[in-house]
Amino acid sequence: MSHRPLACVILAAGKGTRMKSALPKVLHPLGGKPMVNHVVDTALSLSPDKVVVVVGPGMDNVAAAVAPHPTVVQVNQRGTGDAVAAARGELEGFQGDVIVLYGDTPLIRAEVLRAMVTARAEKDAAVVVMGMRPADPGAYGRLVVGADGGLDAIVEFLDATPEQRAITLCNAGFMAFDGARLWTLVDGIGNDNAKGEYYLTDAVAVARSKGWACAVVEGPVEDAIGVNSRAELAGIERIFQDRLRKAAMDNGATLLDPATTYFSADTKLGRDVVVGQNVVFGPGVEVGDNVTIKPFCHFEGVRMAAGAEIGPFARLRPGTVVEEGCHIGNFVELKNTTLGKGSKANHLAYLGDSDIGSGSNIGAGTITCNYDGFLKHRTTIGDGVFVGSNSTLVAPVTLEDGAYVAAATTVTRTVTTNSMAISRVPQEVKEGAAARFRDRKKAEKAAKAAKKG
Repeated sequence: MSHRPLACVILAAGKGTRMKSALPKVLHPLGGKPMVNHVVDTALSLSPDKVVVVVGPGMDNVAAAVAPHPTVVQVNQRGTGDAVAAARGELEGFQGDVIVLYGDTPLIRAEVLRAMVTARAEKDAAVVVMGMRPADPGAYGRLVVGADGGLDAIVEFLDATPEQRAITLCNAGFMAFDGARLWTLVDGIGNDNAKGEYYLTDAVAVARSKGWACAVVEGPVEDAIGVNSRAELAGIERIFQDRLRKAAMDNGATLLDPATTYFSADTKLGRDVVVGQNVVFGPGVEVGDNVTIKPFCHFEGVRMAAGAEIGPFARLRPGTVVEEGCHIGNFVELKNTTLGKGSKANHLAYLGDSDIGSGSNIGAGTITCNYDGFLKHRTTIGDGVFVGSNSTLVAPVTLEDGAYVAAATTVTRTVTTNSMAISRVPQEVKEGAAARFRDRKKAEKAAKAAKKG
């Protein structure tokens, strides 16, 4: 990267009418995070001196999403050139490099932007444009390159000659400017076109008219895919998930069926993690080394320590901490719960708002009754506690170290250290009662049949 100052301007004022949503387009999530925040994060990876986001009127939620970075309002929304002009006040006097990005194009990677800044410095270019070579150039604008390799023009498809339409190098949209010449270029852009808008791409023509050099840097087509509809959002989600899957495997995780593993942008996996089929990682999940995750699990806001074994069919909700060596089995749900080192909940349990010590065993069918209809309450379970199957723990309640809860017990008050709680109705056995019951029912059935006959 150049040592020159760097600013990034992110255009995020589009209404996104094709999304058919009350939510601004750039706030629709990709990998669990708003698209515009992906672009902000990519910009920040370049260590810029400033990031400015251009929003439309009333987009306070976009401004909140990108805070603390400043936002400016593009009042009339008369094209991309007009959008960049809206940032003039924030960049007044800025003499470094300025990169223009788009809040609805979140797959752009930092290495392409770095290459653009490097090319701008090496060629003393007023403008650098990212180019791409799609399999079907279609209606993309074509980049006309001169004999010296410099960018001579951007020609829109409708204005292109047959020879220009045969060019495979297309405009990807991202641009890097010499900040000292940026406003001269922006002020030189006109709106003599069908829509009466100011197109930032016309900055190339303005620069060439002044004899200033322009350049192009080629990048991957997928980096420039934008979103205008929910179908397009689904398309880039697939690309993004493939990137995350590859990164996970490159960093030492085993995905037994990568295509059915779904990550969030912030998912963290340790080394030698094994992930089974059909596993979903929601936002805020961190997995330690040597964790085994069996198929059909769902996680969100969870931390799993080394050596844990989870699933299949487990659901871990926000606020859950699974400590080293724990086992969580099939159809177990944890919410806002800490499961201590080596503890187990292997079958059919709900543990909510709980603190569970080390080496404890939670039996099948155990439920913590954490909500009384008005407030949430916590259950505290100590070390080495055994909770028998089909037990109900009515919070707030404490099971102290070494406590034993017999199966089918409802616990409503503290079980002290090394004590046993039993609250079952005493079993009664009536000899021969089953046979007498069956005989009576058979007689009743026969009487009803005879009466109908």
